[in-house]
Amino acid sequence: MNAPTVPDSPRIGSLCSGYGGLDLAVRDVLGGEIVWHCEYDPADPQQRSAQILAHHWPSVPNYGDIAAVDWTSVPPVDVLTAGFPCTDVSLAGRLDGIAPGTRSGIWRHVAEAISVLRPSLVVIENVRGLLSAPATRGVEREHEPVDDGQQLGDLRALGAVLGDLAALRFDAEWCLYRASDAGAPHRRERVFILAWPQAA
Repeated sequence: MNAPTVPDSPRIGSLCSGYGGLDLAVRDVLGGEIVWHCEYDPADPQQRSAQILAHHWPSVPNYGDIAAVDWTSVPPVDVLTAGFPCTDVSLAGRLDGIAPGTRSGIWRHVAEAISVLRPSLVVIENVRGLLSAPATRGVEREHEPVDDGQQLGDLRALGAVLGDLAALRFDAEWCLYRASDAGAPHRRERVFILAWPQAA
């Protein structure tokens, strides 16, 4: 598997930014600058997360609703971060999974952005439930069952994300990391995925 090649001072774009925590972590590790955000919460009329971003990064544009962005008009980036909504894959939620119409279904818009922008590195973060929540589709490209015995939904959400990345010709690795691994007094397990373009 080829390793990602990232410039010394990468341009970082952020999808589903929240308050910008994942972006800060990536910037602390890789250096570079955050050049744009994409943050919009349809459930929050006050857009609190977007207000936090505007306060801390007043000169960095926020492209808003990920479902409405024309990615061909967005400045290219070297690194793309995405902490897409965990609402439907979290054990604290209804476990509706990654499906059309769910908040976690926003993943398909993240995949579209990756497809157009083709960054050197993608950093994705989500909750542990990504390992077990359903993807509500089959494992074939057409999202049909592999054989007559398989039921739709047998694919886990993480499998759908990795499969979509592979279909976009991105290699990927993932790990589970606990907050306690960094010294916090609680587990708060998170899945981290690193993906980069496959060698030609």
